[in-house]
Amino acid sequence: MNPEEIYKALYRIRRTEEECCRVYPTDRIQSPFHSSIGMELASVAVCSALKPGDAVFASYRSHAAFIAAGGDLKSFVAELYGKKTGCCRGKGGSMHLAHPGPTSSGLRFLGTSAIVASLIPVAVGFAWAQKLKKTGVVTVCFFGDGAAEEGCFFESLNFAALHELPILFVVENNGYAIHTPIAERQATGIGPRAAALGVLTIRAESFDDILGSASALATTVRDGGSPKLLEILSPRLKEHVGVGEDWHLGYRTADPNWKDPVRIVAERIPHGQQVRIADAVEREITEAFAFAEASPVPGPEELHQHLYAD
Repeated sequence: MNPEEIYKALYRIRRTEEECCRVYPTDRIQSPFHSSIGMELASVAVCSALKPGDAVFASYRSHAAFIAAGGDLKSFVAELYGKKTGCCRGKGGSMHLAHPGPTSSGLRFLGTSAIVASLIPVAVGFAWAQKLKKTGVVTVCFFGDGAAEEGCFFESLNFAALHELPILFVVENNGYAIHTPIAERQATGIGPRAAALGVLTIRAESFDDILGSASALATTVRDGGSPKLLEILSPRLKEHVGVGEDWHLGYRTADPNWKDPVRIVAERIPHGQQVRIADAVEREITEAFAFAEASPVPGPEELHQHLYAD
């Protein structure tokens, strides 16, 4: 992606989430809300490194991943509203997103889950199927640093390494599992534990390092280099769940060295181009929220439709 494309992707996610935060107190968004504000670059960097047909799984904090993967913005907002036109017909909400059919980027966004780490083994199973079928597809699984403490994390990485599966694990490390800092939860870093299971890990923090590492690892996995893990240091700016700020609680402080990726890339493109991109994105966001507002809620017949048994 060139700087203009990166700026558009980051700005689109940031402004969509900011508008969600503005609307949320009205109760028109009918689900819990885990904001990705501040963490957008991880999703943009990884999804921009993928190719049509590749598959993405994510965690409950997945707004950035859904949008970065090319998910339809109207169906995204409608899903948050609990409307029938949502990407999951209003049945999933913020924490259970999926995209029916290929996204605008040609990717497959196959699901998110509110259960911590639960989609890591699912993604591994999908990657195993791709290897058996020799499809050449790369599978990506996003999850947080807290998920790297679950048993299925270790089991999944071991299985992926044993069978040399084409999967890229992406840890969005914001330093906290809800309110508990990583230093109070983990005796070692995530990288050493992954390496012990046979999965090479790269840890990235700076803007260019994140973009470069995502591209390099996706290429390595695609070329048959076995599973890899990318740990991205990615602080969240909002509270764990909700749209407020929680600095006053005292369990964390703002990182004085953190640099906003939206501002970093904005400085690399002409001001006029910034304005044109922003205007186009703002129109798209306005249309998406108007679409959600006008869409119908699911009827009672939806209770027995689109079930697993169907």
